[in-house]
Amino acid sequence: MPDITPRTSDDDLTKRLTHARYPRSNSYDARWVVANQMGPNALWLLEWLAPALGLDTLRPCARVLDLGCGRAMTSVFLAREYDAQVTAADLWIEPDDNARRIAEAGFADRILPLRVEAHDLPFAEGSFDAIVSIDAYQYFGTDDLYLPTLTRLLKPGGRIGVVVPASRAEWDGTEPPEHLKPWWEPDWWCFHSADWWRRQWTRGGVEVEAADWLDDGWRDWLLWCEVIAEESPEEFHRTMARRVGEAVRADEGRTLGFVRLVGRRTADAVGEHSRRPTADD
Repeated sequence: MPDITPRTSDDDLTKRLTHARYPRSNSYDARWVVANQMGPNALWLLEWLAPALGLDTLRPCARVLDLGCGRAMTSVFLAREYDAQVTAADLWIEPDDNARRIAEAGFADRILPLRVEAHDLPFAEGSFDAIVSIDAYQYFGTDDLYLPTLTRLLKPGGRIGVVVPASRAEWDGTEPPEHLKPWWEPDWWCFHSADWWRRQWTRGGVEVEAADWLDDGWRDWLLWCEVIAEESPEEFHRTMARRVGEAVRADEGRTLGFVRLVGRRTADAVGEHSRRPTADD
């Protein structure tokens, strides 16, 4: 059960989170979004990704893998906004929990929740029209060998799109920036620049169609942290939001933000070289 009483009314919360840059996200119940978040506002980040990924051009009922879907908010967004047939894949959230949320949202026939590990995806080559990952790919996708094992799941010409917390430029040296040291987490070393990700994906055998920085994304991140620190029903998320929010406020966009990446599977990304070696090789 939630362990705090909301500080603001539902109407005031909705007004606070209504954002001109994210009109589709504005139509979702703000209290539902707050209750089911697991980091930065995933709906805002997915809405920023959508035009670069070409989600509006997908065929009806296109098959989309939502990798690292968390509590399946992004999966609901994909089904509702883009008429997609979604596989909602996550390691940490019980499929039964996501199935309940999905059914309550009215998409039980369109979204399949699964528990999977990103390095052991039980899908055939060419299973998906698109792959989406919001605020998750940085935890497993920095491996030089990873991207080909994922893009083989796309149909030829299919696209993968991710949004990741990022650094404006690559880290200099082995110490974090001085102004971020009070809040530094070891996980943040997996934040990289748009140029770094572009090189990584080019080497991974996709045609990179977008690798860009979200202008003023730190302001969105800070607003969201402030809201979660006050309104989340979970103490863990309130504590983390306060800590991250302090770092983002101190940084003021000098270092921390978000990068959007879109890549298209090319013909030469198909075949044995896109398979991770096994002990039998």
